[in-house]
Amino acid sequence: MPTYDYECDACGHAFELFQSMKDDVATKCPECGKKKLRRLFGTGGAIVFKGSGFYQTDYRSDSYKKKAKADADASKPASESKGEKKSESKGSSSGGSESS
Repeated sequence: MPTYDYECDACGHAFELFQSMKDDVATKCPECGKKKLRRLFGTGGAIVFKGSGFYQTDYRSDSYKKKAKADADASKPASESKGEKKSESKGSSSGGSESS
């Protein structure tokens, strides 16, 4: 169901109304009660996300996520990166000598 923008010509009250496309156009202003309400041209048929819970990062592509992870790994301090590499290399070298 779309959200429509309305404005009252009598008092100037502007608001958004969430209503079905099948509903009649509202005519009575909820603020002053006069029948001077008109529907404004809105954003069109595009989806408009309003309110909390909609984030730009919710629908990122896999390629973006991989690049962001690589950038995050590259921005880690050198001491953390070296410590992780040393522990990995020790585990792989000792694992190689046991299997030989």
